Amino acid sequence: MQQRRKSVFGSAPYAMKQAALGAGVAARKNGTPLSMAAVVFSLFVFATFLYNEDIKSIADFPFSAGALRAKSPDLHLLQEAEAAAHQAVTTLARRGEEVIVRVLDAPATATLRPAANGSITGTVVVARANAALAKANANAAAKEEEGQEKDRDVTLPRVLGGGGAEEAKRREDEEVAERASTAKAAAATSALRTVVSVPETCDLYRGGWVHDEVNAPVYKEAQCEFLTEQVTCMRNGRRDDSYQKWRWQPTDCDLPRFDALLLLERLRNKRLMFVGDSLNRNQWESMVCLVQSVIPKGHKTLTKFVNNGSSNIFYAHDYNATVEFYWAPFLVESNSDNPKVHSVPNRIIQWHSIAKHAQNWVGVDYLVFNTYIWWLNELNMKVLKGSFEEGATEYEEVDRPVAYTQVLKTWAKWVDRNIDPNRTTVFFMGMSPNHITPEAWGNQGGIKCAMETQPISNRSATLDVGTDWRLYAGAQDVLRTFRRVPVHFVDITALSELRKDAHTSVHTLRQGKLLTPEQQADPRTYADCIHWCLPGLPDTWNQFLYAHIVSRPWTTASTEA
Repeated sequence: MQQRRKSVFGSAPYAMKQAALGAGVAARKNGTPLSMAAVVFSLFVFATFLYNEDIKSIADFPFSAGALRAKSPDLHLLQEAEAAAHQAVTTLARRGEEVIVRVLDAPATATLRPAANGSITGTVVVARANAALAKANANAAAKEEEGQEKDRDVTLPRVLGGGGAEEAKRREDEEVAERASTAKAAAATSALRTVVSVPETCDLYRGGWVHDEVNAPVYKEAQCEFLTEQVTCMRNGRRDDSYQKWRWQPTDCDLPRFDALLLLERLRNKRLMFVGDSLNRNQWESMVCLVQSVIPKGHKTLTKFVNNGSSNIFYAHDYNATVEFYWAPFLVESNSDNPKVHSVPNRIIQWHSIAKHAQNWVGVDYLVFNTYIWWLNELNMKVLKGSFEEGATEYEEVDRPVAYTQVLKTWAKWVDRNIDPNRTTVFFMGMSPNHITPEAWGNQGGIKCAMETQPISNRSATLDVGTDWRLYAGAQDVLRTFRRVPVHFVDITALSELRKDAHTSVHTLRQGKLLTPEQQADPRTYADCIHWCLPGLPDTWNQFLYAHIVSRPWTTASTEA
């Protein structure tokens, strides 16, 4: 395609400006006087003349490529005409620009001086002249654009006037703030990934109870929305809260104070599950209250009776962590496995069958097992001949310690075969004692644990509150048989025997309903000396779990033993 020639008038405004500016400067130097009326009139005449000449010249000149090709034999004539036209325009530009320069250099008072009829003549006339000149230039530009290639797509760059520096500064400030925030978060995470020091030579379970008004309890009853009515003793009418203010003090070291943030960091993307009877559910409620205190509302949920009713699950959203309870009072299958309806008169176990429950424990990161209180109803345990699935009903009675040991062997075999010790940490809780014989602690005429407000102290003889230490010994024997998976025994039995004051007593439920005032007045019938008030003793049990978990070294970002 041949390149099209541009009209000679296309550069006229620019040439006129340059020539007129030179002339105007010379005129200013000569100091030639110029009246206001003459300036305005000359400017108006010049604008009108320039407009007419431009329109006529543009109309007569052939812009199309076809016209240029038709006259190409007379190209030298066209060049001479272009030179002559350029000379004429230059002369006109000098005269016109001189007028413009003199008008612009006139004093401001002259521009705004009122005329005889009261109007501001200078500004109005000059404005009209400028408008006429602008209109002429616009028309000429429009005509010129018609001759350009219509298929050219030009995109003009967007220029941000004066905003570049501010935008750069803003972005720099945001980057600095983001780096600071990242560094702060990394420092906080690093602080939470510390290892709490607990001397391995220290026996955490040998010590005594110390009254502590400052550090106990770790949380308040009213501050934990997830507590059930079974354990909220103060809300249920108990008048003294001294049972909440006892802290366990080991003899040779200190029990680390519970730090919910440290534990939650260990539980990030993990599952902590309590498996067992209502005492383990009591401890699970305690753990939920211990960790939930640092989690904002809306970032935590508790769902009950999931997994066919067997599980309660507390979920910490920001940590993707769960604290769960799974109902299995004997660990193996039994006729008491229904978590809602389990008060059956004849409790029967299927002591070699554990798979039905155990399938729910696979992949859990921390498993806390217990089984004890449900073994105490009778001296002998009823062991099913056959299976529940086959509809068997015949059973045989076996001595309690023998049956207990056989059940724990079934459990231990499953743990050793199915648990990955590189991922899962396993705990077994000691026996939670009852306090139904006040004579054991010297309260002759007392009724169970009712009205007790202090722990047992100043013992001169061996304490015997009715704990079946044969089951304790059987558990110790079985725990020594593990070959592949280490199981940590949490030895709570002896220290818990001292806490006759910490039971729910008559400030609790009976068959799902709060005790009436008449029932509370009859502790011999209604006092619960098995379960514990919260806050209370189970918080200390969880401090033992906490001490073990947070004192282990971090192995990787996702798992630790």
